[in-house]
Amino acid sequence: MAERQTNGRKNDPQRTQEDILDVATEEFSTHGLAGARVDQIAERTRTSKRMIYYYFGSKEALYLAVLERSYRKIRTLEADLELANLPPEQALRTLIATTFDHDEANPDFVRLVSIENIHHAAHMMRSEAIRDLNVSVIQMIEAIIERGLADGTFRRKADPIDIHMLISAFCFFRVSNRYTFGTIFRRDLSEPQTIERHRTMIADAVVSYLKCKGAGEAARP
Repeated sequence: MAERQTNGRKNDPQRTQEDILDVATEEFSTHGLAGARVDQIAERTRTSKRMIYYYFGSKEALYLAVLERSYRKIRTLEADLELANLPPEQALRTLIATTFDHDEANPDFVRLVSIENIHHAAHMMRSEAIRDLNVSVIQMIEAIIERGLADGTFRRKADPIDIHMLISAFCFFRVSNRYTFGTIFRRDLSEPQTIERHRTMIADAVVSYLKCKGAGEAARP
């Protein structure tokens, strides 16, 4: 029979850590690293500050664990797409749509990345996991481009990191600047028709870029 904590919950360390990470994601994305309070995270998860430090070591380590899990989520979504089984253009459009929909559905992720940029990626630099996790998406884009060049779908041998940046920039900006952009131009970026138009637009832009040869590049048949 599973042991129970004094609060009446079953003692399930893995579930407890996931609960802490869920709440910590909300706290850090809302209040930033400095403003988030471990006491508040403990209260909301019906644990204790001592228990949080037992699992994660410190507030900064908990923040880094939240970042790592956030990146792991999007990279896992991408890995599950099995893009190698799709034609190059379809594979790329599927990847772009996945990135677009992920950012749209996870504003906490966008805010966390924005916060870490304010800190000049000081915490992220300590994470081998984040660096390793993000290798996969570059390899995925590179493989799609190479397949597209080989079968004539694409004509430009683009840098996969540049393509990743292009995709990320558009998808990220829509969420990070939704309120300021919407206020300035009186446009609701959450309208379904706008979302669908933008999802198609970024895919068309990236595909069109790859289908045109770059300046100074030899034309491909």
